[in-house]
Amino acid sequence: MPDRLMLLDSASLYFRVFYGVPDTVKAPDGAPVNAVRGFLDIIAKLVMTYEPTRLVACWDDDWRPQWRVDLIPSYKAHRVAEIVAGGHDVEVVPDPLEAQVPMIRQTLEALRIPIAGASDYEADDVIGTLATTATVPVDIVTGDRDLFQLVDDERDVRVIYTARGMSNLEVVTGEVVEKKYGVRPDQYADFSTLRGDTSDGLPGVSGVGEKTAASLLSQHGDLAGIIAAAEAGEGMSAGVRSKILAALPYLEVAPRVVGVARDLDLTVTGDDLTPLDSTATATARELAERWALGGSMDRVLAAIGVAGA
Repeated sequence: MPDRLMLLDSASLYFRVFYGVPDTVKAPDGAPVNAVRGFLDIIAKLVMTYEPTRLVACWDDDWRPQWRVDLIPSYKAHRVAEIVAGGHDVEVVPDPLEAQVPMIRQTLEALRIPIAGASDYEADDVIGTLATTATVPVDIVTGDRDLFQLVDDERDVRVIYTARGMSNLEVVTGEVVEKKYGVRPDQYADFSTLRGDTSDGLPGVSGVGEKTAASLLSQHGDLAGIIAAAEAGEGMSAGVRSKILAALPYLEVAPRVVGVARDLDLTVTGDDLTPLDSTATATARELAERWALGGSMDRVLAAIGVAGA
């Protein structure tokens, strides 16, 4: 089997399964475990379907880095539950899900799936770095369109897009991005900057939607080219030009917020997806019994494999 690295956008996935699996699924002590079971089922399906040989769960060590907020104060502001001076702001997370996040981490550790994060950076940045530095084909599993900027057909970097549900996964290649949005993957971050993204609190350029953004990028190549053309009064209507010029303060900083980091200092060990030894298997089965993970743990163990089985 040829090597293939799979990178999980962990928060994107556990939010999705929390709302997709009934909260009536509980552990013997009454604690909710719907997100834990759903997360395990996702891993089992992904491993069986796409056959990665390496797997990393990428984590938001900081879901709203201050340096991004300093550039664009509205960045994810609508998702803040509590502002923490000098620390990490608290994200709005339903209590039953928040209680399960440590359980998800514990099951990942039991399954010997490495968790990778970086101080002051989001999982997107971890994914950006690991995908960019990988020497093997890469599958990025996420429901976040921002990561389309990492798609690279020449290096076989794809996105397994989960927004339409786990029963309707979409493999996003460069061809898919161009067909759907009219831009290349390497233009996608500029495209997102121009049109904005309400889910991340990014205002975009007022009056510039997807079609206009794609047209401008087709004509001028990138954001720098669009700004240069607007300042020169060339290659766009007077109305669009005025919108670009009015948004210059935003356009000067937004690319640093929208673009994912690709050069973090990361060390990930043990990402080879190999059958679990007896110790790891026993730990995983103990967690399954403690939290009533039942068939979900059975399926993920079958997908990963158990040594000697």
